[in-house]
Amino acid sequence: MLKAAKTSGCGGPIIFPLIVFFCFASAFRSSLGAGQDSQEVEAVNLVKRASERIKLKQYGEALELLNTAIEAYSELSEAYMQRAFVLRHLCRFEESEINYKKVLELKPGTAIEKELSQLSQAKNALNSAQNLFESGDFSKALEYVDKVVLVFSPGCMKAKHLKIKLLLALKDYSSAISETGYLLKEDDNNLDALLLRGRAYYYLADHDIASRHYQKGLRLDPEHNELKKAYFGLKNLLKKTKLAEDNAEKGKLRAAVEDFKSALALDPSHTAHNVNLYLGLCKVLVKLGRGNDAVSSCTEALNIDEELAEALTQRGEAKLIVEDWEGAVEDLQTAAKKSPEDMNIREALHRAEKALKLSKRKDWYKILGVSKTASIAEIKRAYKKLALQWHPDKNVENREEAETKFREIAAAYEVLGDDEKRVRYDRGEDIENMGMDMGGAGFNPFGGAGGGQQFTFQFEGGFPGGGFPGGFDLYQLDLPHQKKQILQCSIGFLFLFFSGKSPFMLILWNESIGLVLIFSALSVIVGLWVFSITNAILLFEVSQCKKW
Repeated sequence: MLKAAKTSGCGGPIIFPLIVFFCFASAFRSSLGAGQDSQEVEAVNLVKRASERIKLKQYGEALELLNTAIEAYSELSEAYMQRAFVLRHLCRFEESEINYKKVLELKPGTAIEKELSQLSQAKNALNSAQNLFESGDFSKALEYVDKVVLVFSPGCMKAKHLKIKLLLALKDYSSAISETGYLLKEDDNNLDALLLRGRAYYYLADHDIASRHYQKGLRLDPEHNELKKAYFGLKNLLKKTKLAEDNAEKGKLRAAVEDFKSALALDPSHTAHNVNLYLGLCKVLVKLGRGNDAVSSCTEALNIDEELAEALTQRGEAKLIVEDWEGAVEDLQTAAKKSPEDMNIREALHRAEKALKLSKRKDWYKILGVSKTASIAEIKRAYKKLALQWHPDKNVENREEAETKFREIAAAYEVLGDDEKRVRYDRGEDIENMGMDMGGAGFNPFGGAGGGQQFTFQFEGGFPGGGFPGGFDLYQLDLPHQKKQILQCSIGFLFLFFSGKSPFMLILWNESIGLVLIFSALSVIVGLWVFSITNAILLFEVSQCKKW
């Protein structure tokens, strides 16, 4: 060929360089093709490795492999398809959509309608869940997250965090702890997971564990605002609580009340801790005698935990202060059923039942219009005033009402005007017939019908005027029954008359006609008395039943 070139004249030298050029071009083209084939092979291998990571739900590592594969060979549609899938699972919806469109560009007609539909559903559901969360519809928002977003985008960290927030809002703290546990297994330095898990323990009142989670997060990021707020808020709450409890224990009750209220104001939603604050506040208010406030505080505690026997007991004590006897008995009975071995509850219940029983009897102090600390002189003055006011002769137009009132006034004075009876009444002794002996059918200050009332008198220091030392029982005498009654009534009337306890005496001393009536009655009674005593002595000496 060289010989032919030489013999061809001036054209020979041109042909040779062309041949060399074409040889080099062919070799370069062959090497380039071989390089492209190797890059494609490498990209395909990376896509296969990414698929394995996707099966293990290791979406982060899968995404890195796919990014490397596309850099190595940008025409591999399978790499874009896989990356679009991973991005959708991570709820990076806009990026995912771009990759799906790239697939259609490289391979027109590829069936990706299903994938695009799932992407759209997950994107819309996440937006809806976020809006529902902000509006307070936590259950519906959780349904969107669980049934749509995390189905089509199971690796969506944003959706997982939202789910935990929804569980906290729904007070499902145990589930929130479980969900954050999964996140921390994947990444134990996940600050959002540490914060949310700490909050779950906080609302369960497990403050030590909550504090440890906050502290770990702050060591990773000392300037994390939410972690700082949660940590220092917890410290402040515990400080206020301890101060309130210490003041209550030291007897600084008013200071304790303010401290308990301050602690309650820090986080009204922290019910697991606030139930103890409300109970502590209730106890202090009971000690201060602030019954209505104590009832409110204990009721708040019971709204949180209706099984809290101690809150029922304290509310029962508070109701005793405000004289809600029936309410106190009801609360204390319920508390006793919950804690049948607690003797303090039984003692409180006994007091409440006694108070309820006493509340149903007549209040003699109220009838006379005097206080429970009134002196005997004040009681007498009140009795005189009311007796004159309600005397039937002065209330002709409403005589029936006046008689009822007058009987009540007389019965009240019968009890309160007697020191011994008054003491027994104040002690709450069961003296149903006390006072009512005068105010009921037995005692009739007007005479006439009414059944009459028998009195047995025991005169201390002997019979008035001397004669019978130490006192005696008239029914020891061997007298006919009728004479015993005459003698008994005569002595009784005279004793009441001169002791100042007779309602007639108290009224008649205030009337001008009183003296005439007094002396007339006195002359009759003295005659009967002298006759009866003389007869009694004679019969007694004859029968020799008993020595004086």
